Order: sequence, then C-alpha cells, then structure tokens
Amino acid sequence: MELVVFVLASIMVVAGALGVVLRANPVHAALSLVLTLFGIAVHFVALGAHFLAAVQIIVYAGAIVVLFLFVIMLLGVDKADDLSIEPFPVQRPLAVVLGVGIAALVITAIVRARDRIGEGVPLAADGDDNIRALAHNLFSDYVFAFEFTSVLLIVAVAGTVMLTRKERKR
Repeated sequence: MELVVFVLASIMVVAGALGVVLRANPVHAALSLVLTLFGIAVHFVALGAHFLAAVQIIVYAGAIVVLFLFVIMLLGVDKADDLSIEPFPVQRPLAVVLGVGIAALVITAIVRARDRIGEGVPLAADGDDNIRALAHNLFSDYVFAFEFTSVLLIVAVAGTVMLTRKERKR
C-alpha cells in the first residue's frame, strides 16, 4: 500500500511541476503548483510528518499560492508589456551579483553544516519540550535557512510578476 501511495503522490508532484513549467496561462501554472504542493503533503503524511503536511497545505498551497494568484490578478494578465525595453538598466547586473552572493552564502552554510548532519534533537516525552526544541533550532541554528526561505518567497513573487508580463504587439 505504501508503494501505491508513493507512486501516486510522485505522479502528482511530477505532473504538477510539469504543469507549472509548461502552462502558458499563469493562473493555470499556479493551480498546477497547488497539485505539486498537495503531492508533497501526501509524501509528508506517508512519512508520518503530519505537522509538516498540514503546514504544507495551509501555508504553501493555501497562503502562498493565493498570494501568487493575487499578484497575477492585480497585474492583469490581459495587458501586454514590451519586454525588450528594460525599465531599470542596472537591474540585470545587480540580479547577477545578488544571485552569486546568495549562492555563495548557501554554499558556505552547507559546508559549515556538513559536520552537524546526523546530530538530532533529543526528543522528550513532554510535548512542550519538543516545541521548545523546534523553536530553539529554528531561531538559532537554522535562522539563516528560515530567512533564506523568506527571501526565496519574495523572489518567487517577483518571478510571478515577470511571468505575467507579455510582450506588446507592434
């Protein structure tokens, strides 16, 4: 039974990911992202991580995709923009510099964290201790990853804005 759930959830994830990349309509791409996120939530449930599955559905499939759809609708997908005209000429070189800098920070974090892989958080019998341990790890040891995720979400919103722009017909 576990194999069937794994295969079906994996098909959901791959089909949704392909839909995100291949759909021309940004609203359809966002709805394909929902399918991908639900498939990942099914994987979390299969692994026994029910909290992560709930967070996956509530935060990502709910709030984040609604934010993407809000941005798409706010910008209006029916308007056409001329993509050959660069509104800010310094934007692309600055994006390259920031991208290289963020990649360097991520690589540095991975290299520094290699020796810590395998160290687990000791789990106590009391539920409050687990929550405290999670909060301690999230806001001390993994604060960089937590903040990097927020930057990643901002970049995703900016990417959604760019995907909704269309070229003007001459």
